[in-house]
Amino acid sequence: MKKIIVPVDFSEHSEYALEAASMLAKKNNAEILALHMLEISNAVMNKVDGMKQMESLFFLKLAEKRFEEFLNKNYLKGIKVTPIIKHFKVFSEVNDVAKEHEADLIVMGSQGASGLKEVFIGSNTEKVVRHSDIPVLIIKHNPILMDFENVVFACDFSEDAIEQYIRAKEMVEKLGSKMHLVYVNLPSSRFKSSSEMEKLVASFLRKAEGNIEKMKEVNYVNDYTIEQGILNFSNVIGADLIAVATRGRKGISHFFEGSISEDIANHSTLPVMTFKI
Repeated sequence: MKKIIVPVDFSEHSEYALEAASMLAKKNNAEILALHMLEISNAVMNKVDGMKQMESLFFLKLAEKRFEEFLNKNYLKGIKVTPIIKHFKVFSEVNDVAKEHEADLIVMGSQGASGLKEVFIGSNTEKVVRHSDIPVLIIKHNPILMDFENVVFACDFSEDAIEQYIRAKEMVEKLGSKMHLVYVNLPSSRFKSSSEMEKLVASFLRKAEGNIEKMKEVNYVNDYTIEQGILNFSNVIGADLIAVATRGRKGISHFFEGSISEDIANHSTLPVMTFKI
């Protein structure tokens, strides 16, 4: 892990993310790319109108000053921190910055969302998760320790999730953590018998690992929803981090089908890391 992106909006939760990223950066000798989205489009910045240009430049300079003050933290001492300001607040742009700088991880703070706000607006964090091609670590609270001893990785054990499983496994190894694999069985059309679940997982592991040695590390949980099954299991084993594979649905398909990973990110009190399929 060499580069960590932290989107900053000067809120309390983005400071939680910055502090969490600093702990990971110190452990991995990584650089932090602190990213602030300034809500001024290039169209406005390039307008011929002199007053508009002056106003835009004023806000840009104000953001730079505030950014500099925000990054003046004791916990960042000894870490290479590169501030980046983008003019327009487009959340797919976070992924563009990640590609440009070959970043390994995005760390974001989130207070979650619920009710109508969750359905019609969603959070900025959700939008980043939906667009990001690299893992996103979501922090909800002030990070006291970033020693993720027990990590729960939940997926549907489909062939599509193999790459994400491998990436999650590599990340967990870098963190020096123990991975607990989870399959949630639902009392619906998705219900599977014990033998069907084992057959599914065995096929997945043969393709992902070349063997089925990790069969004994897979936990089968029965619950009414996948989200609740993951959260309940995580609580039972005292997990420090939940990792999930997400399909990153967008637009109308996201509205109707929802996203389990985003629901978990919204409702979990634990840090959540997403890996897009």
